[in-house]
Amino acid sequence: MKTSNPVLSRLGQAAERERAAGYAQPGPYGQPGYPQQYQPYPQQPYPTGHGYPAAPPTVTPMTLDDVVVKTVMLLSILGASAAAAWVLVPDALVSVAWIGAAVVGLVLGLIISFSRMANPALVVAYSIVEGVFVGMVSKAFDTLYDGIVLQAVVATFGVFFLMAMIYKARIIRATPKFARIMVAVIAGLFGVMLINLVLALFGVNTHLRDGSPLAIGFSLVCIVVAALSFVLNFAEIEEGVRMGLPQRYSWTAAFGILVGLVWLYLEILRLLSYFQGDD
Repeated sequence: MKTSNPVLSRLGQAAERERAAGYAQPGPYGQPGYPQQYQPYPQQPYPTGHGYPAAPPTVTPMTLDDVVVKTVMLLSILGASAAAAWVLVPDALVSVAWIGAAVVGLVLGLIISFSRMANPALVVAYSIVEGVFVGMVSKAFDTLYDGIVLQAVVATFGVFFLMAMIYKARIIRATPKFARIMVAVIAGLFGVMLINLVLALFGVNTHLRDGSPLAIGFSLVCIVVAALSFVLNFAEIEEGVRMGLPQRYSWTAAFGILVGLVWLYLEILRLLSYFQGDD
């Protein structure tokens, strides 16, 4: 099964190699390999008499349930980490904590995204670090606007489940053209936000994050794009299941959903803050 997604292509190639490894092991003394079910007993360096066939290793493919379980686990870890950071980090260190967590989370996210192998330990570490980041940002906003965090959480999961229903009903399809447009738009938004951050460090106000009409419009665009990114996530999961990716790749799929949820939550949190007033 072919896929237009480059990450899934790499994962699919890794899965093919793993499946092939289970059926073509090298023979003794370096002779060409042959199906493992015909391999001699592994303790004998060279077959003498009747060998004992060894059972081929089995690779359990991932399922939709695997992805759901891993996603719930990662969200639980993120929530626990956010709550711990909220309680334990002093108010004077909130800014330092969220900046540090943002940098570490970005590095871990890039490593996971471009890695050819699924690494559950890295994904869990990312969830913990991202929890600190989300917890610190949420604490800062809640200090200014009481109750805004709960509103953002409810809205985030509401949008997520709405997109899940839309995707299941096939109202929006993840066609190759749709995927290419989404990747380009997400990359463009990331570039704009990065440039805006750099300019803000030098005291330049682009009005993208100050509550102005332009800022409200920009946040709405980010929310729509973040919501549509779930369509790509759902399609990638379906494709991964069809491709027979090993079960541990469900961590990678859950990581993709987690990234989308965090981005959506932060944009909704920011948008809600624009309408809270100065009191």
